[in-house]
Amino acid sequence: MPDLKRIEYLSSEIKKLKKERNAVILAHFYQRPEVQEVADFVGDSLGLSQRAAGTEAEVIVFCGVHFMAESASILSPDKIVVLPDEHAGCPMADMIDQVQLERKKQEVPGAIVVCYVNTTAEVKAGSDIACTSANAVKVVASLPGDKPILFVPDKNLGSYVSSKTGRNMIMWEGFCATHNNLTLEEVLEAKAEHPEALVLVHPECRPEVTAVADVVSSTSGIIRYAAESSAREFIIGTEAGVLHPLNKRCPGKKFYMASKKLFCPNMKKITLEKVYSALVNLEPRVSVPGEVRDRAVRCLERMLEAT
Repeated sequence: MPDLKRIEYLSSEIKKLKKERNAVILAHFYQRPEVQEVADFVGDSLGLSQRAAGTEAEVIVFCGVHFMAESASILSPDKIVVLPDEHAGCPMADMIDQVQLERKKQEVPGAIVVCYVNTTAEVKAGSDIACTSANAVKVVASLPGDKPILFVPDKNLGSYVSSKTGRNMIMWEGFCATHNNLTLEEVLEAKAEHPEALVLVHPECRPEVTAVADVVSSTSGIIRYAAESSAREFIIGTEAGVLHPLNKRCPGKKFYMASKKLFCPNMKKITLEKVYSALVNLEPRVSVPGEVRDRAVRCLERMLEAT
């Protein structure tokens, strides 16, 4: 079956199954275009979970990576949460676990633990407050100035937040393998090739990259800025899947990837075939144990209270 025919057929079958299962499909901005097109909501990870929690759906199919499906389970404990590929993980989230966090907390007693949402449910449960790439600056700025801050796991996001808030923080040595791949040299080369283009990058990029960018923002923030800007050309410093929503929302504008390396293999593990299978079998499921969930929810609630 030709590719286009296959996509059309599977998309049609997925939409039928979705109704039968009373399911909602969530897709992160970094998913394949055809997966984004069958989703009810496309967005950043935590925002997707919040939107799904507000629906009457009984099943959540999360087209993203494992920690995102966990967040959906945390916010919707009574819903079935399915991750179409159980091997779609996040290397950064795996760079810290509960044992490592507890050990570090003992080294810095009294520190406020700020965890990026790109963490496991257990790490959220062991943290004081969560943050997203969009609200991290506001979260850290809201914290008492007389206490040390332990920021986990992304040292690049932490560095950006520190530069904006003036707060010295103890950084965990984690990073996003995709965003960390982008080098200053690549950005400068792209800028030389497209001198009229604005540089829009994600705060998970290296400090020397964010320092030369015109805009540093979350993925949804990058899309929103490009749509509202009077500029016509942009160099994009985040995962290549964002080109699909950018081109949809900004017809007539030009987008150039800052590097060919901005590709997340884990995000691309989910295919239409796997989404279809997930709806048929309601597997593989992701759930968070009650005790872990209760503490993780409080971590997320503190973030919402601060922002």
